[in-house]
Amino acid sequence: MRNRDLSFWLFLSPVLICLIAVVIIPLLNGLFYSFTDWNGLSLNKFVGLDNYTKLLSDNEFMTSFLFTIKFSAAAIIVINIIGLGLALIVTQHIKSSSFLRTIFFMPNLIGGLILGFIWQFIFTKAFAAVGDAVGIEGLKGWLSTSETGFWGLVILTSWQMAGYVMLIYIAYLQSVPQELIEAAQIDGASKFQRFRTITVPLIAPAFTVSLFLTLSHSFKMYDQNLSLTNGGPYNSTEMVAMNIIKSAFTDNAMAYAQSKAVIFFVVVAAVSLVQVFYNKKREVEL
Repeated sequence: MRNRDLSFWLFLSPVLICLIAVVIIPLLNGLFYSFTDWNGLSLNKFVGLDNYTKLLSDNEFMTSFLFTIKFSAAAIIVINIIGLGLALIVTQHIKSSSFLRTIFFMPNLIGGLILGFIWQFIFTKAFAAVGDAVGIEGLKGWLSTSETGFWGLVILTSWQMAGYVMLIYIAYLQSVPQELIEAAQIDGASKFQRFRTITVPLIAPAFTVSLFLTLSHSFKMYDQNLSLTNGGPYNSTEMVAMNIIKSAFTDNAMAYAQSKAVIFFVVVAAVSLVQVFYNKKREVEL
């Protein structure tokens, strides 16, 4: 037993060392610096909770936080609906299912900055050209307002993440026993009834995983936000990650930016844990 315990910790030690060096130590350092006046180069004094109390009167940060929550809620719903729909399509017995899976997953392989610039061209040039051709003024200047900029970000991240989420749903859909589906079909259950009463309860863990991944991705999104709208117009589409980075590297307020990051971390962790707990509870009920 002792030899086995020793080998276990030896094999686990590289992962633990990386976790401590890359996650734990930077997290503790960041928490420490958030209570100081650190500017990235020097630390003169402790300021206590001054950085955190300053956040309460920071309207720009609060606006970006509310925008991030609004964007995350919309993106999570759209991504999971599209991902589940694509999974249902490609798990049908069609010859091109493997090809379709590849096509649907490919947007996830494109880098965030490049993806943002691609969609920026689509929204500003392609949409405008279509608007001129069909006479729809709403398609022109798509990224010039906060409302269309918001939906532009939702469309972009949904196009990128839907294929990734699709793979998660596929894995669980393929594990659903076909005998249950066939028995329900013989009993006269419709497709929707079979899906609602058999498929959905059996793939409930997929919802937990997919919601967690899309939630964390949506809250932390930065590169697509930077390349698509850059927070414009007038910072109305600026998300929290961009606001934190701007405070750190544009305003050179490193400690203040770190306090924002700490609050952001706590909120994202709390929301993620609540979501996982609630979904796990729902899995048992279903």
